[in-house]
Amino acid sequence: MKRWAASLSLAALAACASPAFQSDIASGPTPWTHTRFDNAPEDFSFAIVTDLESGYRKGVFDIALAELKLLRPTFILTTGDMIDGGTEDSDELKRQWDEFDARLADSAPFFHIAGNHDLTNVTQRSVWAERYGPRYYSFVYGNVLFLALDTEDYPEAKMREIYQMRADFLNLRKTDPAAAEKLPYRALKESRTGEIGPEQSAYFEKAIADNPNVRWTILLMHKPVYERAGDGGLARIEAALATRPYTLLNGHLHRYSYSQRPSAGGVKRDYIMLGTTGGERGFDGSPGAVDHFMWMRMGRDGPSIANIRLDGMFDKTGAIPADGAKVCLDWGAPPCPSPPTR
Repeated sequence: MKRWAASLSLAALAACASPAFQSDIASGPTPWTHTRFDNAPEDFSFAIVTDLESGYRKGVFDIALAELKLLRPTFILTTGDMIDGGTEDSDELKRQWDEFDARLADSAPFFHIAGNHDLTNVTQRSVWAERYGPRYYSFVYGNVLFLALDTEDYPEAKMREIYQMRADFLNLRKTDPAAAEKLPYRALKESRTGEIGPEQSAYFEKAIADNPNVRWTILLMHKPVYERAGDGGLARIEAALATRPYTLLNGHLHRYSYSQRPSAGGVKRDYIMLGTTGGERGFDGSPGAVDHFMWMRMGRDGPSIANIRLDGMFDKTGAIPADGAKVCLDWGAPPCPSPPTR
């Protein structure tokens, strides 16, 4: 077989999909299948973490961040519930946010998107505005439109009412869980689906209209507000997307689930609820109860999605990063509870 001492000629390089590839094999059979590398300049990968609070388990989120440092995503998104919240003490809220943000000091760019723990009351809105600006926003990266929604978008009077009902529920649950389940808060659709106000819907309608030629749209939100019919739901935003390709991601219920729903244009789209990245979850082996983060690669034909369990990655030493073997990540595995006897 004829070989060159140097790299391929310019003509041979031009025939390769990627000019980064070089070889001294000038012609004839090759030991590789083809050189159509999937490395288009416009392709990129990013990660999505999900519920950390509402039953915070120490050490779990730190494992996720350590694993993401190995993968080096372009940026990291969240579906919310980053702090415990649940207080109107501004100093305490700032302390909680300082503690959370300190974890992100050497991570990839992290985009804050709020959950109900992050925006439980009017005071939390003020703290958020001071630290992070708008509660909902959009941006474009790699010709992909990202929509970051606030599903706690209530009028202030309604937000105060919900906050008090939630506080009553949480206080009674400490002493009488059965009685707490009968309180009005548990029947509120807002406690499950949240709400999108008319101004927010109008904002995203404009963001969609202003970006007519993006190749994909990613919607991120905490609560599954798309389950809410009528005013306060997602209908206006879904209608604005029409037949555009999009993927919707949310958290809140601490159970991974996948579904397809018809868009306003009649095309089925992925609606994915993430599990947890350190929040309270079941350890009975039930479907969807898992600590993970999502990895999404935006390619020529849209996104490819992989969910990575935190106990499913190990570093070059063979260990789960951030002392992950010492943290309960999977049912029945040390130091988790033993599986139930059947």
